Amino acid sequence: MARSAAPPKDDYDHLQASAVRATVVRLQHRIIARFPDRNLREVAGRLVNVVDQVAAGSEHARRRITMARRLSRVGIAIAVLVTVATLYLALRGAIDQRPSQSWEWVPLIESTISDLVYAGIAVFFLAAVPSRLERGATLAYLHRLRSLAHVIDMHQLTKDPDRIRSDFQRTDESIDLKMTKTELANYLDYCSEMLSLVAKTAALCAEDTTDSVVLDTVSTIEQLTTGMSRKIWQKISLLQ
Repeated sequence: MARSAAPPKDDYDHLQASAVRATVVRLQHRIIARFPDRNLREVAGRLVNVVDQVAAGSEHARRRITMARRLSRVGIAIAVLVTVATLYLALRGAIDQRPSQSWEWVPLIESTISDLVYAGIAVFFLAAVPSRLERGATLAYLHRLRSLAHVIDMHQLTKDPDRIRSDFQRTDESIDLKMTKTELANYLDYCSEMLSLVAKTAALCAEDTTDSVVLDTVSTIEQLTTGMSRKIWQKISLLQ
């Protein structure tokens, strides 16, 4: 009996931008089909754009960071060679002069320590350049996703289940939801799904990095969207 080929390992080891995008687009179509006049569909469209930018930006950033790493290594090698050459020449000159007193070696020792310190600073700076480039680009996307999560939360904020109760006491400032119980449940469910997809998009930003700042920011967004989604499901449970 022929054995079916195993699926590629990468399909399960990494979050695929194409799969996240397809899910967001499908959610947008569902929102349009049920709520064609609601602005929530525009929010889903914004999320699609962010996913596209993250996917395209990741490839561009990967090439840029690879080039930065190469240049950084060249710079580190030059800094090390210059430092070694400087120390060699200084030591050779001191030996040729053959100081008779021990204190005459003090300037050479001070110069050596100073050269090593400056070389270490240069190496540290050059080694950190690729990480800073990667962090800056990724944090910009994560900031947009955090803002988008708050926009989604604003859309569901006024969707209070109490407003569709028959005994609800309206005031002049009360908002007319113009929704049935089923429509409200669907609307809240769409908001919850979109928040989950915001978290998935944030996770895309951390697929190819081990930067602690980026990972902490992604974790913060996941916690933020989870907390918002939990409030939404409390509303949905009240509709039951």
